Amino acid sequence: MARVAFEAHPVTKERWPDLVELFDRPIVRTCFCMFYRKTGAGTGHGSENRQAMKAVDDRPVCSIVCFFVGREARGRGLAERMLRAATDHARSCGARLVEAYPVDRDERSHPDVMFFGAMSMYDRAGFREVARRRPSRPVVRKALRPRSPTTTTARVEPRGSTSGT
Repeated sequence: MARVAFEAHPVTKERWPDLVELFDRPIVRTCFCMFYRKTGAGTGHGSENRQAMKAVDDRPVCSIVCFFVGREARGRGLAERMLRAATDHARSCGARLVEAYPVDRDERSHPDVMFFGAMSMYDRAGFREVARRRPSRPVVRKALRPRSPTTTTARVEPRGSTSGT
């Protein structure tokens, strides 16, 4: 298969319509991992994911929750490229620890349950398991080396904190 063009961008005010377009797609509209974060009506059932995404400890982490790759672009390494871009972005924002919640199953899973990414992808990217809430749902982390202060352009808010703006 041909390599797919790929660019990663942080969600900014100017790029907000891109995120709206993504969440307007039928499969993403019922995103279960976001249910407990939604306000208003929302859809889906997030109770199991609340436990899967429960904090492992009190260390601040930048969480990589899920990926979406359109059906026509699957099987071309896009999720790995998104993981690398997310990790690079977290590092550029000053994050020292990245955490994720992959799927770990022996058998091949249906793409609709693979939004979190496969454990094997995180293994290849240097993540290490730190907890396992359910048999197929590990919590993995990767420590990041800081960049020099001259390359840091923003600050990542640790989970559970609030920004002053």
